[in-house]
Amino acid sequence: MDEFTRKFQVVDKGHEIRDILTTVYNALLVKGYNPINQIVGYIISEDPTYITNYNNARTLICRLDRDELLQELVVNYLKK
Repeated sequence: MDEFTRKFQVVDKGHEIRDILTTVYNALLVKGYNPINQIVGYIISEDPTYITNYNNARTLICRLDRDELLQELVVNYLKK
């Protein structure tokens, strides 16, 4: 076992993540889903069927790494 703490570093992709999440959110809203519930379901399960295909939303969200997505959400939550 290592005796030191590993540093977890992710390249800042905040703008790209925000754009993708906004597109996915709006696509879910247009199709009549609760966007927050659907996105949370996707994040927890990583099952893309939580996200609609409308407006290419499913393909877009699958391009994001879940760790990067979670990091960006936590950073933005704590900034407010």
